[in-house]
Amino acid sequence: MTGLGRTGGTLLLAALITAAAPAGATSAPEPSPYDERAALAYSQAALGRQVGDHAFLNRARDTVRLSDYRGKPLVVNLVYTACYHTCPLVVEALGEAVAVAQDALGEDSFAVVTIGFDAAADTPERMRAYAHGRGTDLPNWAFLSGDDETIDRLIKEVGFIFYPSPKGFDHLAQTTVLDREGRVYRHVYGSEFRPPALVEPLKDLVFGRASEPTSLQGIIDRVRLFCTLYDPASQRYRFDYSIFLGLIIGFVTLAGIASVLIRAAWRAHNRGRPA
Repeated sequence: MTGLGRTGGTLLLAALITAAAPAGATSAPEPSPYDERAALAYSQAALGRQVGDHAFLNRARDTVRLSDYRGKPLVVNLVYTACYHTCPLVVEALGEAVAVAQDALGEDSFAVVTIGFDAAADTPERMRAYAHGRGTDLPNWAFLSGDDETIDRLIKEVGFIFYPSPKGFDHLAQTTVLDREGRVYRHVYGSEFRPPALVEPLKDLVFGRASEPTSLQGIIDRVRLFCTLYDPASQRYRFDYSIFLGLIIGFVTLAGIASVLIRAAWRAHNRGRPA
């Protein structure tokens, strides 16, 4: 993992951190301004942490609660609308990854929220203008505004940190994936990332990597989990039947070999018996 760099007043992470969540959250002290290592540790300490049922306003000023998204994975993207450099790049990269994820996993398999963390300035009207023309007109993607208290609680729960700077705010370029129950499952870092950095954790959650395939649907999901692969040439995911067929052929071959061995052993046993 390489270090962090600050560009355009925003802390960037040069590497993608894609470690899965531990069984429970750990604690880390809130870092001092511009302490890059501590900021990353603070963020990673949020893995496994439960996020509360906070209320926000969408672009139409309707109330939206995080509990409305329970039951499906949720991608949380934190920006401030006055950012002219890094936040737009994060949203652009996120838009590309979300389009790929929806194509691979289904439009309704997860949701995305972009939340303005500069509560005084990031009003529903500003969020609506910010979303316009950024390629975010995808299904199940909401742009939300919150008050200072709500934003403060949320950023602590997801391990997001920001500080005022002469150019606006310094902050981690962090995209967070919550599981079906609203726990922090994964962080994706950086202003530019390739779709698999987001799609792989979503694939784990949608197809249930951690669950046991105890039903027909569970078995189907497990097959889809391992056979849905990223194709760098097309920059899209595809279902690779060859893996599934290879498994079937391998199973049939092993079963055939086992049958031959059993029959040979049975014949040998019968020949050795007295007449």
